[in-house]
Amino acid sequence: MEEGLKARLILILTILSVIFFISTISSCNNARRFKVARDKEMVTRLDLEEKLSKFAQDMAVVDKKLKGLTEELDKEKTAHQATKKALLQEQLVSKSLKEELEKVNKLKEALEEDLKEALVVNKSLQTKK
Repeated sequence: MEEGLKARLILILTILSVIFFISTISSCNNARRFKVARDKEMVTRLDLEEKLSKFAQDMAVVDKKLKGLTEELDKEKTAHQATKKALLQEQLVSKSLKEELEKVNKLKEALEEDLKEALVVNKSLQTKK
């Protein structure tokens, strides 16, 4: 009986060893799958982190350019306003000069008429003498 008991015990221990061996292999396989999944997630996270970092750097560069362009636009607006004021002043001066020219032309025409009348009077006086 001891032999039968030993054989059963060996069989039970063998079966238990096989079950533990299979569960160990299954556990290792699951651990490997989890490790692979974790590694993939880490790679994905690192890639996203790099992209986010690059995006932040690009954003900083774009913000800097935007500030520069905004300042340049403000300067251009100021220059445009100054040019507009200067143009308006030039137009007013030009208008004033045109009015002065018209006055001078009217005076010139009046003087010419007076001169013609004076010549006519002078000729008529000379012919009477």
